[in-house]
Amino acid sequence: MMENFPFYLSLIVAIVLLIMLANKIKVAYPVLLVLAGLAISFIPGIPAMHIDPELIFIIFLPPLLYEAAWAISWKELWRWRRIIGSFAFVVVFLTAMSVAFIANRFIPGFSLALGFLLGGIVSPPDAVSAGAILKFVKVPKRMQSVLEGESLLNDASSLIIFRFAMIAVATGQFIWQEAALSFSWMLVGGVSVGLLVGWVFMKAHKYLPTDANTDIVLSIVTPYIMYISAEEVHSSGVLAVVSGGLFLSNQRHLFLSSTSRLRGVNVWESLCFVLNGLVFLMIGLDLPEITAGLEGVSIGSAIGYGVLITFVLILGRILSAYGAVIVTLIARYFITVADDRNPGPKIPFVLGWTGMRGVVSLAAALSIPVHLSNGAAFPQRNLILFITFIVILLTLLLQGLTLPYIIRKIKMPDFGDTLPEEEAESMLRKQLAGHALQHLRNNYSEQLQAQPVLQQMARKWENSSLLIDDAQMAEEIKAVYLDILNQQRQWLLAKNKQEQMLDEEIIRRHLQLLDLEEEKLRFV
Repeated sequence: MMENFPFYLSLIVAIVLLIMLANKIKVAYPVLLVLAGLAISFIPGIPAMHIDPELIFIIFLPPLLYEAAWAISWKELWRWRRIIGSFAFVVVFLTAMSVAFIANRFIPGFSLALGFLLGGIVSPPDAVSAGAILKFVKVPKRMQSVLEGESLLNDASSLIIFRFAMIAVATGQFIWQEAALSFSWMLVGGVSVGLLVGWVFMKAHKYLPTDANTDIVLSIVTPYIMYISAEEVHSSGVLAVVSGGLFLSNQRHLFLSSTSRLRGVNVWESLCFVLNGLVFLMIGLDLPEITAGLEGVSIGSAIGYGVLITFVLILGRILSAYGAVIVTLIARYFITVADDRNPGPKIPFVLGWTGMRGVVSLAAALSIPVHLSNGAAFPQRNLILFITFIVILLTLLLQGLTLPYIIRKIKMPDFGDTLPEEEAESMLRKQLAGHALQHLRNNYSEQLQAQPVLQQMARKWENSSLLIDDAQMAEEIKAVYLDILNQQRQWLLAKNKQEQMLDEEIIRRHLQLLDLEEEKLRFV
């Protein structure tokens, strides 16, 4: 391990440089990282990167899922819950089933169980790839919310299919009654464990004498504890991390200080930056080892199988996107839907074209054991790994490189789901300043008359500004200002719940500004 440390260090440097290059040329960085990994793998003398299959999920998935749960808007997730649920569960299952039947029909030696195993691996689209691409183009807020919500939940559904398929391959049988009970426990147990562990850690943050450093360390440990605890009771570790992460994300202002929140964001962004980079680089680096393990199948045939499965995935997702729109338009006559307007043919096609595969698919494929419990070699393991690699590579190159062009060419419509950014910013700034000024005058009228610093604050709020001079403050004035900042924070959180047309990202920016204002008091 130690002799390869310079190599691993150089990989981190390569990841940083490649992502900088990707941002410069406006290409999604997963595409460059996969190609770079593939190129590096052919350099003579490069050490082979090998991770224990049993540890691949534990190392990468918990922190990546947890960070995604903290970043997503619960308001948007609930608003578009039906379409998100359809893509995250129904579409994933139909995709896995389609792959299973096609693989069983066209790939020699593939049973239905192996087909479902492959389907569970390649069915979930990758959020990182889509997010990296959408950074360079503008899409309607609803599409961004659907993609984020889908990517958060589809990992759980696909890995449940993967787990049941593994059992069927290992035992040679599949008992529906036992599967139904096990499936129910995976859902209920996973969510319950996640919420319970999240509640325990929330109390630890709130009542133990922690500081920003210990808060951040606890936050890094939390997803691993959630995942391992759920897996120990044979429920879904992915659902545990997602549910626990969503719970803690919505309570963050109750148990974390402004310092912990500000520093935690930077730490988590850096951690996930490295983890995502390593995973996509590993996709390319692993190809020679995967190819060397192919037995009884030519490279040409294996590539053909990969292309076939990729075609099934792309076509199935596009058809599912149009099907979801049709179902929504029919359902509006029977139930209340988030938006019953016809989105036209453009939105479903673009939504269907965002099906790049990545981190979860690779992690699932690599986690397949080399041998079954009876000592026999796991059937078709290397072919499954190779097909997964081809699927990831083709979807990243074909869809990843063309998606920005398609979005620009199509000219996405504006549905008016959220207020325009400048209008929302102006409204929040004025109303927030007015709320703070009213609270100051109602609760601190005597101090306002006596303290020039508070008078200066009032004048600046009257001009709709939240900035204050770096003047020295007495502890009493700091206490007043902290109380006002807390009042503004609570007002913003309440405003976010009340206004469906308000983009939560703008709310979060203002919450971060308040955190920065609070942080400034430590140096005033």
